[in-house]
Amino acid sequence: MTVTNESIVHPAFERVRSHPIAALNLTMEEYVHRKTGARHLHMAADNDENVFFVALRTFPMDSTGVAHILEHTALCGSERYPVRDPFFMMIRRSLNTFMNAFTSSDWTAYPFASKNRKDFDNLLSVYLDSVFFSKLDPLDFAQEGHRLEFETPDDPTTPLVYRGVVYNEMKGAMSAPTSQLWQNLSSHLFPTTTYHYNSGGEPDHIVDLSYDDLVAFYRHHYHPSNAIFCTYGDIPAREHHERFEELALARFDALEVDLPVRDEKRLFSPLRVEQGYAVSAGESVERKTHLVMGWLLGHSFDLQQNLEAQLVASVLLENSASPLLHALETTDIAAAPSPMCGLEDSNREMTFVCGVEGSEPERREDLEALVEGVLEKVASEGVPRERLEAILHQLELHQREIAGDSFPYGLQLIMTAISPMVHGGDPVELLDLEPVLEAMRDKISDPDYVPGLIRRLLIDNPHRVTLTLRPDDQLEGRRQQAVRQALEARKAQLSDDEKRQIVTRAQALEARQLQKDDDSILPKVDLSDVPLKIHVPEGRNLEAFPAALYAQGTNGLVYEQAIFQLPELSQDELLLLPLYTTILTEVGCGDLDYLRMQDRISACSGGIGASISARGTVDDVQSLNGYMILSGKALARNRKALSELLRDVYDNARFDEKGRIRELVAQIRARREQAVTGSGHGLAMGAASQGHSPGAWLSFRLAGLAGIKGTKELDDRLDDSTALDKLCSDLASLHQKFRRQKRQFLLVAESEHLDAMAEGVAGLWPEAPEVNGEQWQMEPVSYDTREAWLTSTQVNFCARSYPTVAPDHPDAAALTVLGGFLRNGFLHRAIREKGGAYGGGAGQDNVNGTFRFFSYRDPRLVETLDDFDASLKWLGAEAHDRQSLEEAVLGVISQLDKPRSPAGEARHAFHSRLFGRTPEQQARFRERVLSVTVEDLQRVARDWLRPDKASTAVITSHDNRETVAGLGLDIREL
Repeated sequence: MTVTNESIVHPAFERVRSHPIAALNLTMEEYVHRKTGARHLHMAADNDENVFFVALRTFPMDSTGVAHILEHTALCGSERYPVRDPFFMMIRRSLNTFMNAFTSSDWTAYPFASKNRKDFDNLLSVYLDSVFFSKLDPLDFAQEGHRLEFETPDDPTTPLVYRGVVYNEMKGAMSAPTSQLWQNLSSHLFPTTTYHYNSGGEPDHIVDLSYDDLVAFYRHHYHPSNAIFCTYGDIPAREHHERFEELALARFDALEVDLPVRDEKRLFSPLRVEQGYAVSAGESVERKTHLVMGWLLGHSFDLQQNLEAQLVASVLLENSASPLLHALETTDIAAAPSPMCGLEDSNREMTFVCGVEGSEPERREDLEALVEGVLEKVASEGVPRERLEAILHQLELHQREIAGDSFPYGLQLIMTAISPMVHGGDPVELLDLEPVLEAMRDKISDPDYVPGLIRRLLIDNPHRVTLTLRPDDQLEGRRQQAVRQALEARKAQLSDDEKRQIVTRAQALEARQLQKDDDSILPKVDLSDVPLKIHVPEGRNLEAFPAALYAQGTNGLVYEQAIFQLPELSQDELLLLPLYTTILTEVGCGDLDYLRMQDRISACSGGIGASISARGTVDDVQSLNGYMILSGKALARNRKALSELLRDVYDNARFDEKGRIRELVAQIRARREQAVTGSGHGLAMGAASQGHSPGAWLSFRLAGLAGIKGTKELDDRLDDSTALDKLCSDLASLHQKFRRQKRQFLLVAESEHLDAMAEGVAGLWPEAPEVNGEQWQMEPVSYDTREAWLTSTQVNFCARSYPTVAPDHPDAAALTVLGGFLRNGFLHRAIREKGGAYGGGAGQDNVNGTFRFFSYRDPRLVETLDDFDASLKWLGAEAHDRQSLEEAVLGVISQLDKPRSPAGEARHAFHSRLFGRTPEQQARFRERVLSVTVEDLQRVARDWLRPDKASTAVITSHDNRETVAGLGLDIREL
């Protein structure tokens, strides 16, 4: 438990309370700034990854994206740091473990995290100045938000076009049907409040936002009286207060911020709405309709209402054994449950959503009848007590687990606390769940409690919207035509002087983007601040049983993995692996069908899963080794049940539930198709690098674009019972191959649980079988790729890749530094600032031995590919200073040193060793990174990034078919 000195409070602040939370190993301290009323929630914890977060309540009442564009523009220079791009410049001058900014529906936040105190103070200085003393240059608004330019910026005879980073970001975001689904549903569930609008911005509305509107919004919202500060870590609250006061708060007086937060006006009768979403012209619209039902519930910040809503959502939707999810998975109304299914509790008032995708518009009434029937049945028959206990068990486990592998743990806690702070609730109460869970256990003893909740929240609640979102293959064409016509009309009305102004602004913006700022005014860390060593946890290997034990501070959880080397596999079996690993833990086991198995998993664990991991050796990416990993986690009191669960899945997983497997394939297809608009850059890089090593080929075939296409083709075939029979038989045969493989185990827990856990695991698993046959291996892979993948998208994702070296090759370190060097010095400016893409960059993939360029949500295509090549010419032709190199090196070190959760640290250490990434090899790589020179960067670019070795892949729309054909790219239909 963290001990805090409660007697020392900074005079500018008043302590409101201090509340220890034993389950989280921290103390919650709440303060208020005496003069402005700014609130500060400090989570005092024995953790050196300190987190800062400042949020402003922002309630836009239109869809121009004003809060989102302001979030971008505020980070483009401030009073104390009047450089053009302090945010991205600080990323390069920092050892941060996290830096970003978020725009939510009713708040905007600026968070960062760092393990280095000097770095934390540097970032705090820049963040506070950016938020409270931003410059808001009109040219930055034009760059980040939107602007009118001629297609050729200095040629008024060319057509007018819209450009801007957020404009293109939201074109990409709103290309996803799921984004349109949520936004359309919200607009009808919330007809009068801020949630009616798209806080990120609708592209057609973004262009209506003026610079004056942006400045007015900033002045009204970005004031300490409207601010919520949150911190986490081992820096005392008083030290934070000294900095807050010195850097910002002392300059402000209290301001009456008029931001009315009210409840939505209630509907007195359910509403039914039908709207269209865009698919490519000529694309089939069959079975592509989304049908969803949404209810408006109570206050998210009221702990009682929140937990009751979570309880109802879990009863109905937690897993495939839950009655509503089971009905949605097995119905013939549609292909799969909607990704929207669940409870949304981040807004002031919660929403419960359920529905399906892959349907037809005329099935709306069928969906309503299905859902209403399930709700009525559950309300009439009740819910078994053991099912409710399992749900409370999941809440306890989720509260206790220390996450942080992809997101700092302290930031995750802050994100949980911010919603009640914005909306008027108690963040301490929401995080300190143990007393509330005890009270809930008493309530569920009443058999009428949950049925009563379902009736009150859903059955008898008339504030309900049913949305039919149907595909329209003409919609995008009509939209683009309307934009073109509006721009043509606009251009026709321009005077010569107005045309000159547009050209002049484009020239001024380009000059601003090209200017070299004096970045010496920004604080920085340098290589002398880099820790010489990183902590790598040491495991303990058992002699009598193949297990590695890691003692870690897991806060009462245990983690177990069984690891199997891949057996000899045919190509067909290899391509089945991602389906096999997904289905393995979702089917029945022994005497239990999949429904009862889901209940068992929920009652005793925090979930189990399977995955494939394959890498080349440290000195040869063409020599691939691979494993299947079966993993799970549980509260320590359930460690025996977890071990029995994993062993039973290994022994007795069933692949005879053909209907279940058919449903799972349809769900897998739906999820993988949705990944394209959100992860298009990664998919494009995977396609470009597929021919450069066996690992890259495997990733492309299993998890990349080829895998998505293959899943769609398989799903289409499975309506034939013969094909389904064969799939089930093939999965069962593949499972038997794994059962004949030798295995080893990874056990992670607090030290007092490890030995008993290891003894239990050893007693459950028989002696490893003798391995029959050859082990899995792949032939070397080496070929070039030139592909264009066509799909429904308003933006492009571009990638270029070159075969390079294995991670222990002396050039690997320089290639890794080169990615950041090219991004910082050339690509960010060319692709994001000038080109208007949401993102772009380059990097060495040391797992697969490839160097890859990429762009993300990019309005351009040919020009971006040219920019990739131009960056290499810039590298060779320009003189480069030592500081630019140092910034790129810091970026690599920051990634190498990124902290993980306690369990994540152990997993990473074990699996690194499994593939030969020993601490010694990692230290050698680190030393090489720190000794890279500019000459090394230029040399490895000449040696490895040669034009004759380049492979290219893009994801783009069908409208660009002629363009990509002209580039000589082979066209693939996704």
